[in-house]
Amino acid sequence: MAELYAYTDGACSGNPGPGGWGALLQAKEGETVLKERELKGGEAQTTNNRMELLAAISALEALERPSTITVVTDSAYVKGGITAWLYSWKKNGWKTSTRKPVKNEDLWRRLDEAARRHDVTWEWVKGHAGHPENERADELARAGMKPFK
Repeated sequence: MAELYAYTDGACSGNPGPGGWGALLQAKEGETVLKERELKGGEAQTTNNRMELLAAISALEALERPSTITVVTDSAYVKGGITAWLYSWKKNGWKTSTRKPVKNEDLWRRLDEAARRHDVTWEWVKGHAGHPENERADELARAGMKPFK
């Protein structure tokens, strides 16, 4: 049976500044890619973290039915937020442990909702380290940013 993967990345020129996000969705059997889909977008004034979040959100929202998927990100912010901090943020009324409002709450809520529809495994990879699918997600993010530069 095919396994689903989403390789996601965000990019920003200045922080804040013009930004883009990219996602590479793949259905694989072993190392064989059966199907592939590329997504990208951007905004004129944003941050790198918002673009990282939008990449993951867009990948999950693109799935037409509940799925088992591995989301691969080079963002410790996204992986840490969704796997370690989200529960406490929600329990604390969207406040951090220091009682400050959670940054990017709108996107965290959207990611939480998108992830709940699926069985998601979150995986972190080092960015810009020669991981082919992560490099492709980075190219898509930069292409998504291009119209806003």
